[in-house]
Amino acid sequence: MITAHKSLWFDRIFIRYNEWYLLRRNFHSFTLSGELDSIPANQPAVYIMNHSSWWDGLLIYHAFRHASAGDHYVMMEERQLRRYTFFGKLGAFSIDKSSPGDIRLSLRYAAELLNQGKRVWMFPQGEMRHLEERPLTFRPGIGLLLRQTAGSVPVIPVTLYYGLYQHARLQASLHIGAPVYEDWSRLSARACASQLEALITSQLDQQRAISLTNDGELPGARDLIRRRSSTDDKYDHYRRIRKR
Repeated sequence: MITAHKSLWFDRIFIRYNEWYLLRRNFHSFTLSGELDSIPANQPAVYIMNHSSWWDGLLIYHAFRHASAGDHYVMMEERQLRRYTFFGKLGAFSIDKSSPGDIRLSLRYAAELLNQGKRVWMFPQGEMRHLEERPLTFRPGIGLLLRQTAGSVPVIPVTLYYGLYQHARLQASLHIGAPVYEDWSRLSARACASQLEALITSQLDQQRAISLTNDGELPGARDLIRRRSSTDDKYDHYRRIRKR
């Protein structure tokens, strides 16, 4: 497996590049509802999220760098991390689903990070799947990790939803659910995964329903990037000027 090797100087450069060049050029808005730090910043947590886009990692990186005091790490498919090695400098570490031995190493590494008070992000689907595909099909790896924590680490459910609504660019909304405390050791790994899959599915479907009736907005959400004027906004502004 490939361990994370965070670089402070690279992070300082990339955080600006990610926001100003990548996100603002491609997204009309990116909002956050709920709290990433619903537990004290020095305490560990496992964040689990649906995985439907290449943008997921860049968006959650932007979110936790701007809205959390915790020290975050992200589990990433080894094939992708070898291709985009710079993610390792931002806190990504790998997992190779084709190797049982590598899976054990990655989960052990994740457990060590949690023991050090770090925050660990996982995509329990194990691969990118279409946003609207159901069931989400969580793999048992999340259960294997949680069983190692003996229920001492909260699980924070996170859902990310994308859409095109009244603007030319994408709108993305990140919703953070309430921490889940459970004695996972009493369940099998597959039972853990099944229970968390049901939780994320329900949260994501509720977020989808609200987004579709509210032009992609969630009540109480706050902006994580400055909104840019889209083509229709500029056209409406031009029409207003012409009418003066």
